Amino acid sequence: MARYRNAYVDDPPDDGTGGPTEGAYPSPRRHSALPWVLLLLVLAAAGVGGYLGFGFYQSALEQRAAALKASAEAGSKVQGLEATRAELEEKVKALESEKSSLNAAVQSKDEELAKLKATYDSLSDQMKAEIEKGEIRLSQVGQRLQVDLVDKILFDSGQAEVSAGGAGVLMKIGGVLAKVDNRQIQVSGHTDDSPITDRELQARFPTNWELSAARAVNVVRFLNEKAKVPGKRLVAAGHGQFHAVATNANHEGRARNRRIEILLAPEVESRPAEVAQAAPPPTKSGARKGKLLPKKKTSHR
Repeated sequence: MARYRNAYVDDPPDDGTGGPTEGAYPSPRRHSALPWVLLLLVLAAAGVGGYLGFGFYQSALEQRAAALKASAEAGSKVQGLEATRAELEEKVKALESEKSSLNAAVQSKDEELAKLKATYDSLSDQMKAEIEKGEIRLSQVGQRLQVDLVDKILFDSGQAEVSAGGAGVLMKIGGVLAKVDNRQIQVSGHTDDSPITDRELQARFPTNWELSAARAVNVVRFLNEKAKVPGKRLVAAGHGQFHAVATNANHEGRARNRRIEILLAPEVESRPAEVAQAAPPPTKSGARKGKLLPKKKTSHR
């Protein structure tokens, strides 16, 4: 049997043609690996593509989140800039308003200075002769104009009444001052430090206070009554010997100290004082309103 098998195997049955009989034994199957390779390649490509796609997706999400964050930050910055712009516009408006106010104030000051300069020039023209003699001095500092008059051109020695010559001087000065409508006019009397020794004068002017004040008041009254300077602009003050402008050690210095000063200064706005109404006094229990309680007796021992 074994031999038969071997012979069969070694020598397959003849089909009569000298060749092996067809189908005498089956031929071995041949399986191809190409589909599997292709499948593996497809799966690998799909995996790589999925991985890469997921990466792109993650990157896109991150970019989107970053874009949204940047957009939110930009929106916040825009709102902040809008608020800053509105605030700056308000500040610009305030500065423009302040600038307008300052320009108006400067213009007003310039106009006042121009008026004061015109007053100075008018006084200088009217009192040219007295200025050349040194009897009157004019000075202007800022918005203040001052006229210094030595006493001898207004008063007789030791007297407080305006002399005839003084009346002519004050009429010329008053003619200019009557046109001034935005200044306070303060008239100040000054003396040297020599005490009043004449008994008759002492009876009227015990000290230089009284003499300087009387002279200032008489000048103010003359300017108001004769030169028609508005009384609401006039102020009188007596300083005695306490505001000297020169030494009292010689005749020339004492002559300069005996003077009348007329000062033109900016008006000071005055507001009427508010009078507070007193609250009714508290009442004790049992006391009738409006009646005073009896005073308690106190000991003075």
